[in-house]
Order: sequence, then C-alpha cells, then structure tokens
Amino acid sequence: MQINPQEFSVNGLGYTIRSAVACDAPALSEIRVRIDGETENLDREPGEAFIDTPGFEQMIRTDTERKRNLFLVAAVDDKIVGFSRCEGNPLKRFSHKVEFGICVLKDYWGYGIGKNLLQESISWADSNGIKKIALNGVLETNSKAIELYKKFGFEVEGVLKKDKVLADGTYYNTIVMGRFNDQL
Repeated sequence: MQINPQEFSVNGLGYTIRSAVACDAPALSEIRVRIDGETENLDREPGEAFIDTPGFEQMIRTDTERKRNLFLVAAVDDKIVGFSRCEGNPLKRFSHKVEFGICVLKDYWGYGIGKNLLQESISWADSNGIKKIALNGVLETNSKAIELYKKFGFEVEGVLKKDKVLADGTYYNTIVMGRFNDQL
C-alpha cells in the first residue's frame, strides 16, 4: 500500500517520509548494510541476510500491491536516511496484524525520523483496520526505542531470554512488544 508524502522539519533538518518506489531499491540495499554496521540494536551483522537491488525491487512491488503491507522511506534532499516496513500475513488467523521494523542511519538519530516513521505507520494501520502492530523485537539495552514504543501505546508482551549474543560476547534479552488498537 502507499501513503501521501509527509514533510517534517526537526532540529533544523527537513525530510520527507513517503512510500518506497522501485528506483529506491539500490539505495535501500546499500543503506541496510550500512545501518547494520552502525549499531548492534538490529538482528544482523553487516552484510548478513543481504538484499540486493532486485530483492528490494520485488519487496517494494509486493508491498505496494498488498493491502496489509507498507514500506516507507525517510529522505533528506532525496537521499534515503531510514526506512520502516509493515508486513501483513496472508493467513486468516493473522490477518488482523502486521509486523513492524524500522532503522535509521546513525548520523540522522535525534531528528525524530524514527518517531515519525512509527507515527505514519500507526496512522496507516489504524486507518486500514489493522488491529495489532507487532515489533520484530527490541534489544533490552535499546532503552530509547523501548520508551518511544511505549509512548505510542506499545506494551511489553514478553522477553526472549539470552536471545542474542553481541560483539562483547554477552547474551542479551529481546523484548517483544505490540500495540493493539481495540478502538477499531
């Protein structure tokens, strides 16, 4: 599915949040590897689960066509600096929910990009009758993300103990969170 582009200006930085389009695929392939190398908050090491340009083109095409999918990008001067994705499940028993993931280049943290990608995704979900947004998981040490999600109505649904081992050799928990909209 697609949304209308939204303009934002936070702390002197102007950016647009819009639906991903096919010509974004090369930049998305590159930025995903870069983001994976900037933080251990995500599931992947740099280059793991690599998605090439044709892979992103297919993902964008699928997400544009499917009513329960949404792929957003955040762009500063037409340069993609972050993205988020909501993916629905075609199985009827899961048709009420989508899974959500988000990432932003470290140079662009602190400008509300993650918050606004999240807000746009929630608005889209609520206006399309989606009852639940489930997070792919949040590393227990990512307190900024956990607080942001709670601010937008997400609740902790569980803890996956010793779920990830990071570069320091320590095992960390993954927090499972979800937002259920019972107003729909």
